[in-house]
Amino acid sequence: MPVYLDNAATTPTHKDVREAMQPFYRDTFGNPSSIHQFGQKAHRAMEQARGQVARGIGANVHEIIFTSGGTEADFLALVGVLRATGKRHLVTTQVEHHAVLNTCSWLEEWGYEVTYVKPGSNGQVEVQDILSALRPDTGLVSVMWVNNETGAILPIETLAKELQTRGVFLHSDAVQALPSIPIDVSQLPVSVLSLSGHKIYGPKGIGALYLRDGTPFSPVLRGGQQERGRRAGTENVAAVVGFGAAVELLCTEREVRSRHMMQLNRRFVTLLQEKIPFARVNGMDFRVPGICNVTLLGVQADALVMALDLDGIAVSNGSACHAGSVDASHVLLAMGIPKDEALSSIRISFSSFNTLAEVERAIDRIEFHVHRLQSLFRGVDRTSM
Repeated sequence: MPVYLDNAATTPTHKDVREAMQPFYRDTFGNPSSIHQFGQKAHRAMEQARGQVARGIGANVHEIIFTSGGTEADFLALVGVLRATGKRHLVTTQVEHHAVLNTCSWLEEWGYEVTYVKPGSNGQVEVQDILSALRPDTGLVSVMWVNNETGAILPIETLAKELQTRGVFLHSDAVQALPSIPIDVSQLPVSVLSLSGHKIYGPKGIGALYLRDGTPFSPVLRGGQQERGRRAGTENVAAVVGFGAAVELLCTEREVRSRHMMQLNRRFVTLLQEKIPFARVNGMDFRVPGICNVTLLGVQADALVMALDLDGIAVSNGSACHAGSVDASHVLLAMGIPKDEALSSIRISFSSFNTLAEVERAIDRIEFHVHRLQSLFRGVDRTSM
């Protein structure tokens, strides 16, 4: 049987979520902006889902803006808030998701200035380093809550409080935080959050932007008056309903899911250290239970990922492919990990559907292929690749 251990990339859609979505592909197909009964039925379903998402993070219903996913939410947060402040400087980190980093690059093309704060060797970013980067013209700070490659938990709670005292707006990409960390924005002074459905057993192509009351925002997508004029475009009602159902399930099951994933993670690390003593877990401390990033010296990560795939085991190397070449993880490089070691690193990410038996099978095949590939690649200089 296949073993899927790439849940940080996407999760399977929960059966209860699929069932909640089905009517909106068949009977309740109206446009939620239409005033007739077909449209209003869809509108009510969408607002019910908005309430589910809002309750899931302690927000007011009107503070939730539905988007096409976490990437769009990140883009709207950075561009929409920064433009509205009228300021030209943004602070972020070197370990952000490319949805943030590429938006920052685009902003730089338009004359904005961006400061990229470097993490420590454990993947953590120091609050003081971020505060030291602030300037009078800083319009926004954007720091992810949980890193998607290492699972490192960044100090958002402390940072949010510090920035509040300085009157600086904070955006956090909480896509990887939502599955494991209870979020309550009524107690946390964060200005903007990005969320995504497909990391919590919901559908792909749906996300949300939490925009706190009083946070300046200039709409980026122009057109109709959907989402209270903040994000134009006919809403994907079925996906919105699925997202709402997934958040409600998460709030009920998060603690049980986290305990199970912690058990899987600990078993994986224990067996890994027994079978492959030279393996190193990156960012060992302060991680969410669902993500484990491992360096296996002497092994080409993409070759290991492909070999495991042939065995029916899905993991990730966390690398970006461009025109046939494989780049070392920008996250690991920012942590000071040498390029050859970064190219020898894989990411294993668990779900509540995985079992201990699957973990044990994965370790068995990883051990086999690591020793085989080490002998094949011994002496090959991969830093020139």
